[in-house]
Amino acid sequence: MGCAIVKDYRENEVLRHSFNKLAMKTFGIDFESWYQNGFWTERYNPYSILLDGEIIANVSVNRMKMCMAEKEYNFIQLGTVMTYEEHRNKGYIRMLMEKIDNDFEGQVDGFFLFGNDSVLNFYPQFGFEPAQEFQLIKEKVYNSEHTFSAKNIPMETKENWNFLVQKMKESVPNGRLEMVDNTQLAMFYLSGFMKDNVYYVEEEDAYVVAEIDGKELLLTAVYADHVVTLEKVIAAFGNGIERVKLGFTPLNKNEFDEISFREEDCTLFLKGDVWQEYRKEHMRFPKLSHA
Repeated sequence: MGCAIVKDYRENEVLRHSFNKLAMKTFGIDFESWYQNGFWTERYNPYSILLDGEIIANVSVNRMKMCMAEKEYNFIQLGTVMTYEEHRNKGYIRMLMEKIDNDFEGQVDGFFLFGNDSVLNFYPQFGFEPAQEFQLIKEKVYNSEHTFSAKNIPMETKENWNFLVQKMKESVPNGRLEMVDNTQLAMFYLSGFMKDNVYYVEEEDAYVVAEIDGKELLLTAVYADHVVTLEKVIAAFGNGIERVKLGFTPLNKNEFDEISFREEDCTLFLKGDVWQEYRKEHMRFPKLSHA
């Protein structure tokens, strides 16, 4: 039996489990709980090679609406690129990339993806160009007597999920590059391995995603129905915090120092003329937008 390209199969239990088996083997991740919790929607669509009833290679299409510099765009992020080791170097990923190109030509504003170091010469063959990301940091000392008031809200129940999802839906952009109406992707993280990283900051009526490592705060996302005062959000984590790193690009960068940023073994690739604004503004893709 020859191979075939399959897609739109998230409701097919056999194919979905085969996809999950490949994802677990390649990346150590399983999408099943995301599906069972109702967060896997049509926006995440694996394009896969099916051979003898088994998913052996994949490139997933993530349809994303994003606000960049106060304008909304329709993007596609390619992700979960994987092939069983015994089936590599047979052109399967190229077949999938070409199929995706044909399916979405002229339908979206641009494409992006994150590739590991072993494929830096592969994606440019499809019109992708490497791009730099930038991170904002702040070495800070508060002279106030502000106490720790950020309340941890573990994402372990559907009730807490619903509160957070509603806040996401009501939220306005607090960053220069931000997902719009895409709670599903964020909840892949926040209902999974980042379920303990959600806080409520009453002073700003905002949910925030953050990690505390000693005296360092990594602020990943802010959800509120208004533009927050970022200084107040940071202050809510108390005077023990001496250094702040942002996992997104805020609307106002003036109070932060800018450094080039690149995750280990991970390079950003962009495709399309729309990304001129991104390059000019020295942005970072929000951490929760990675798929």
